[in-house]
Amino acid sequence: MACRISELVVDAVDPDRLAAFWSDVLGYVELEREADGSVAIGPPDAGYGGPQPVLVFGPTADPRPTKLRLHFDVNATDRDQDAELERLLALGARPADVGQTGEESWYVLADPEGNEFCLLRTRLDPV
Repeated sequence: MACRISELVVDAVDPDRLAAFWSDVLGYVELEREADGSVAIGPPDAGYGGPQPVLVFGPTADPRPTKLRLHFDVNATDRDQDAELERLLALGARPADVGQTGEESWYVLADPEGNEFCLLRTRLDPV
């Protein structure tokens, strides 16, 4: 038997802002708010325990480390990579430089708190 990732917890200076951004990016909805200010988002029809992981944004006052040890990769499901890039930039993502050469098949972006993520070229089927 194996495990599966059910939730990813992300420290956030502004959990509401990051939850709203990632909800728009992924088509997620708010699932829960905790008294400590944490906001959980997930797929609208599955919630906790579904095929896609829930994201939990927990409040922190700690500064972000300079280099993240984990980042998200995302793929468009209903448009090509360039159209999805435009959509993500309109939502508040911004280009990030992590030393790429310009020859990559992906775009490196940052969310509103500067967390890097990559937009990959391949279009995936929706879950």
